[in-house]
Amino acid sequence: MNLRPPQVEKIKRPRVGIPWRTSEEEAANNLPKIKSYEEAVRKAGGEPVRLSLKDPAEVRRLLPGLDAFVLPGSPADVEPAEYGAVNRGKSEPADMAREKTDSAILSHAFAEKKPVLAICYGCQLLNVYLGGTLIQDLRAETGTATPHRKMDVVPQPPTDPTHGAAFEPGSRLGDIAGSTQARINSSHHQAIEKPGQNLRITAHATDGVIEGVEWTGDSNWVVGVQWHPERMIGDAFSERLFSDFVAAARGAIKQEA
Repeated sequence: MNLRPPQVEKIKRPRVGIPWRTSEEEAANNLPKIKSYEEAVRKAGGEPVRLSLKDPAEVRRLLPGLDAFVLPGSPADVEPAEYGAVNRGKSEPADMAREKTDSAILSHAFAEKKPVLAICYGCQLLNVYLGGTLIQDLRAETGTATPHRKMDVVPQPPTDPTHGAAFEPGSRLGDIAGSTQARINSSHHQAIEKPGQNLRITAHATDGVIEGVEWTGDSNWVVGVQWHPERMIGDAFSERLFSDFVAAARGAIKQEA
C-alpha cells in the first residue's frame, strides 16, 4: 500500500513594499541602510519589494500586488510647508520624491486596508499625511537633555544612544512588548508635535517625546515608531514588532481570499 504524505499548504510570504530611503541612495545604489529593513522583513516571514522614488508610474503599477508597506527612516526631513510651518533653519532639506512616493503608498494602503509599519522619518511623514505637525528640532524647541541621536552625545558614540519608552495600557505596542516599558534606540532630531487624525499616541520617551502612534480609524494595522527596530538586531521586542506586522499582512491576504 502506497501511503502518500498529506499535502502541506504552503504559507504565502506577504509581499512588503519598501521605498528607497533617499533619492541619493537610490541613484548611487547605496544598499546597506535599505537592506537592514529588507532583512528584518524577510526574517519575520515577509518578502521585501524595493520601490523606486524616481518612477511614480512603476510604483503605482506595483502597489496593487503588494500586501503591506514599511516606510523607512531618512536623513531628510519632511517639508515644513506640508504641515503649515516654515523652515526655521533646523529642518534638513526635503526629499520631495520620497515624500510623494510615501504619500502614494499611504493613499493606497488606507484605501485597501493594507498594514503599514512607519519608522522614524516614515512615522513623521505618516503623521503629516494625516494632518499632524512636527517639532523641527527637539533640542532647540523642547530643551530636552535626553540624547535622541549620536551627535547629542560627547564624545559621539559609534552606535545609536538608547533610552526608555513607556507604552499606553491596551496599546498594540504595549501588547507586542509584553510590558509597559522597553529600552529603545534613538536616531532623530524631529518628532511628532500634534498627532494626525485618528492617530493615537501610544508610546513616549522618558522626556515625554512621542515615540509611537497607532491608527484608530478602522481595524487596519498601521503603527508608527520613532525608533529604529530594524537596527536592534537580536532584540526580542523589535523582532516581535516585525513579526506582528507581517502576521497582519498575512491576515489581510486571507481576508481578501
